[in-house]
Amino acid sequence: MLSIKLVPRPQPSKSMVYLSPLLAIGLMLVFGLIVFMFLGQNPVTAFHAFFIEPVNDLYGLGELLIKASPLALIALGLAVGFRANIWNIGAEGQLILGTIAAGGVALWFYESDSVFVLPLMFIAGALGGMAWAAIPAFLRTRFNTNEILVSLMLVYVAGMVLSWLIHGPWRDPDGFGFPQSRMFSDSALLPLIIEGTRAHAGIFITLLALIVTTIFFRWGLLAFQMRVAGLAPKAAGYAGFNSQYTVWIGLLAGGAAAGLAGASEAAGPFGQLDMAASVTGYGFAAIIVAFVGRLHPVGILFASLLMALLYLGGESAQVNLALPSAVSKVFQGLLLFFLLATDVLIHFRLQFGSSNAAARKAGAL
Repeated sequence: MLSIKLVPRPQPSKSMVYLSPLLAIGLMLVFGLIVFMFLGQNPVTAFHAFFIEPVNDLYGLGELLIKASPLALIALGLAVGFRANIWNIGAEGQLILGTIAAGGVALWFYESDSVFVLPLMFIAGALGGMAWAAIPAFLRTRFNTNEILVSLMLVYVAGMVLSWLIHGPWRDPDGFGFPQSRMFSDSALLPLIIEGTRAHAGIFITLLALIVTTIFFRWGLLAFQMRVAGLAPKAAGYAGFNSQYTVWIGLLAGGAAAGLAGASEAAGPFGQLDMAASVTGYGFAAIIVAFVGRLHPVGILFASLLMALLYLGGESAQVNLALPSAVSKVFQGLLLFFLLATDVLIHFRLQFGSSNAAARKAGAL
């Protein structure tokens, strides 16, 4: 009989670092088709509806961009902390706080036509996300709490804050009792950049963040110090690197990016505050994007496009195949599962052999 064993590699495989995400994507597609078969769908028809139909026109490409933009932006911020082993799992809450802060500015200047409203919204969004990320940063550096648990639990608190605001003080007085704020004025909305689509200027913020992050990772001394602190904390301490400073930078970078993404969502697709801002799931999906992209800006860019396509595919499957839109979560889960599985091959290799030969060898010993 054929036996398969995992054998440790003498050195981690550099090629598998980049091949494992591709393997994970391939396995996700194969097993996704199997899932469609179990759901009683024709695999070819389902594949077309899920991966081709959403982007077969200009409007679909625009939707791909506006979904990929916040995913990439948040993932870039998270990558700063992840490289230093600072695990910010609460970007979803920081996105919500960014949306709230930006929405508060838009509502405060509701009757203003000033060109400064939009910049103020993005500044407020970044500060809101950073303030929410500062809570786990303070608790980690002051009381050595686990930033994973604290940042994750704060997601639900952020959702409740948003719910209280739109059910209470910020509810639209002319909204017939629906839990939503009034629509923002034109001065608080991002301009569209592609006619006939909803693609807006928030995409440029993501592109700018992509350039800045690339420069930071490649030439930034602080990025090097954070990387060393993540890989070898004792060596970093011996070299005089401040570990608490690393924690603050890692968490605040993720919070700022998530807050900017929240402001972009508020001033873009939403145009008001409602509970839809708390159910996008972008903050959680961006974690997958960051790791599929290998914490590298270029990889994150392509991974965000893939994840955005999964979101659109779920919506298309709901319309064209009468499947729940949550099927996109299945693909996201498959992608994460296979990425974790194939990452094993970075440090181990598969060894094929005969179990009978192994038994004879054991008997001879």
